[in-house]
Parts: sequence; C-alpha cells; structure tokens
Amino acid sequence: MSVPDLSDRLLAAVAARRDDLVVLTQDLIRIPSVNPPGRHYREVCDLVAQRLRPQGFSIDLVRAEGAPGDSDKYPRWNLIARRDGPRGGECVHFNSHLDVVEEGHGWTTDPFGGEVKNGRVHGRGACDMKGGLAASVIAAEAFLSVAPDFAGAVEISATADEESGGYGGVAFLAERGWFDPSRVQHVIIPEPLNKNRICLGHRGVWWAEIETQGRIAHGSMPFLGDSAIRHMGAVLAEMEATLYPLLATKRTAMPVVPEGARQSTLNVNSIHGGEAEPEEGFTGFPAPCVADRCRIVIDRRFLIEEDLTEVKAEVTEMLERIAQERPGFAYELRDLHEVVPSMTDRDAPIVRTVESAIGRVLGAPPEFVVSPGTYDQKHIDRIGRLKNCIAYGPGILDLAHQPDEWVGIDDMVEAAQVMALSLVALLAR
Repeated sequence: MSVPDLSDRLLAAVAARRDDLVVLTQDLIRIPSVNPPGRHYREVCDLVAQRLRPQGFSIDLVRAEGAPGDSDKYPRWNLIARRDGPRGGECVHFNSHLDVVEEGHGWTTDPFGGEVKNGRVHGRGACDMKGGLAASVIAAEAFLSVAPDFAGAVEISATADEESGGYGGVAFLAERGWFDPSRVQHVIIPEPLNKNRICLGHRGVWWAEIETQGRIAHGSMPFLGDSAIRHMGAVLAEMEATLYPLLATKRTAMPVVPEGARQSTLNVNSIHGGEAEPEEGFTGFPAPCVADRCRIVIDRRFLIEEDLTEVKAEVTEMLERIAQERPGFAYELRDLHEVVPSMTDRDAPIVRTVESAIGRVLGAPPEFVVSPGTYDQKHIDRIGRLKNCIAYGPGILDLAHQPDEWVGIDDMVEAAQVMALSLVALLAR
C-alpha cells in the first residue's frame, strides 16, 4: 500500500476513534493526580498500562526513588510503554506528564468531573496535558491498526512531576538512559501549545530564595529588635526601582509566545515572614513579635541570549547595593534550581515531519514558537542528550492552570491525526 493511501486510511481511523478519545480523556481527568503533593500517580499509570498492554505494548513502571518529593505516601511513579514493530528502525516517543496543579477556586464545573459541554472536555488537566496524553494513545492505536508492518518502535510515557520541575519524572528517567539517542530517536511532547504550532523549546529559569535576617523583640518595643520584613520591603522596592526596568530592556530573537515573554521576566513566587500561620481551627490572636526572618522565592525566566552567571549576578549586585546603603541589612541567597534555555533546530527531522503533517491535516503551515515556561524538553535535551525533540499537542496554552480549564474535542482529534501521520512518515517505510 502506498503512503498516500495509508495516510488517508489513518486519518479516517483516528476520526473513527473520536468518542473513544473523549472517554479516555475523561477517565484521565477523573484521577486527581494533583502535584504537590503527588496524589494518585500510580492510578494514572495503571489506567494507561491496562489500555496499552493488550495491544502488544511492553510496560515498565518506574518509581523515582530518592527523587525530590518521592515518599512511601506519595511515590513518584512513571510509565513507559513500548511496541516494537516487526522490522528494525527508529523509535518515536510521545511523552506526557501525568501530574496536574491544584484546582484552585472559581470553577463552574467539577474540576475532576470530565464534563463534556459545547464540544469541549472540562476539568483540571484537560489541556495540560491529559488531553494530549489521550491524543497520543489514540494516534498510536490508529497507526498500529493500519500499519502493523512498521519499522521501528512506538513509545508512550506518562511521567511524574513536570509541574514541579520533572525531577521525579523525565529527569530521573533520562539519568537512567530511557531517553538515550541509542534507544529513542524522535520525541513529541503533547503540551498544550495549540494544534497549529510547533514548539521548538523554552526559555531558561532560575529559582532562588532570598532571606533577610533581623532580631526578634516585643512588638510594643520594635526599636529593640530589627524587622526582617522591613528589610525585605527594601529588597522589593529595589527590585521595582532597578531590576524590573533592567529586565524590560532584554529582548530575544527566540519566537517566544505570548509577546510579553519575549523579554526577561521575574516573579516573586511567595513571601513568608514573622510568625507562622496558625493551625487550622485556632481562634486566638497573634503574639506581639518583631519578625527576625523573612523569605521570598523568586522565579527568574531568562533568554537564550543571556548567560546564567550574569542573571545571578544581577540579583547579587542588587542585594549588595542594599547592604551598603541600609544599616543592619543581612541576607542569604540560596539557589533552588536552574535550567538553561533549549531550542531545537528548525531543520531537525521531527520538526520537518510534524510540519508536513500539520499542513496535511489543517491545510496551512504551522507557527513555530518557544514556550515562556520550561517543560520536560529540558531534561531530554540536557540530560538525555537527545536534541530531536519538540512540543506539539492540543489545547490552548492560556487555559493551563486556569479555572474551568478545557480542551476542544476537534482539537484533540486533529492533533491525534498529526501525531499519527508523523508516525507514518517516520516508521512506515
């Protein structure tokens, strides 16, 4: 059978699985695999395993023992399913994270109900990224049904902790060779970057903790103490006066979306200081104390044109400047984690393949973009040393982590068709 005939049959095979795709997405959403703390990971793995094992996939369940967050209460489980074809060839791997963020407030539907309404499946993780995981499963199943004599291998993974850095998921697996270029040659990560976009990579990130130090005293005599919160106020004021304006001048040639992320950014992720929050149910009043510690966590996103050493130096120099000008100012700056930017070449095989498939399914060429935030491509690239990797999947990026998150059913079908056509181009030779 010619490839054009095979492609036509494949598109029809995916479309015929539309209802199945919706049900699988609903089933995945209804498992509240919330991270942190990392609930119900094994249940997601088991659901996917039960789906794929009868179709000839070998199943590996890998717990990331010793990884950040892993515990007996919240084990970091990962699934890797592989189906080898009857002929030798390359491996195409679809990698989806199984964790979702907390539901938050403001929902008008059950966040873990998987409700279908107006051509959309609603729920936490619908677009980020259980709809993408379901689409990759359907794409693989349709491909295997029409091209059983394929050359190479198809892999599907459901991995832990992407929302908190991926260290209990793809990073752990990459360190152990699962993404070694000798066993995997092409990777598609079905993140919700929109069905007409190919995401080539992401900006860099540096997370750090700044702690200001003071001296505790009675709140009625604050002059006998030294407020760490006031010192942190000076840090925040200096950020506003000098650091934020500096970052606004830094622009990138990377095709980052949305437009606001084409510059360097800094977010104060959290602030903690003074007395601890009272235990739930406590009805008393706080004690009168001067805060002797205050801490913020910063999230600095940087560009491929920036050097990480300089990124860190900008913050250190700001803190040293405050120390020179402010009596009693003392601080500690602690690294939490860092990732350098990653961007796959436009001429990489997986890029050209998916580009052609999008043109066939959608009737127009794709937009090439870079993500404002990191995702698991960072570990596949930097640890696995596998460069031939992109993000492509259904879902609208702006809906991720929002209340009333949803994924369009038509979008999932068309994204699955793109994935399936990519399998034909790479494996049906």
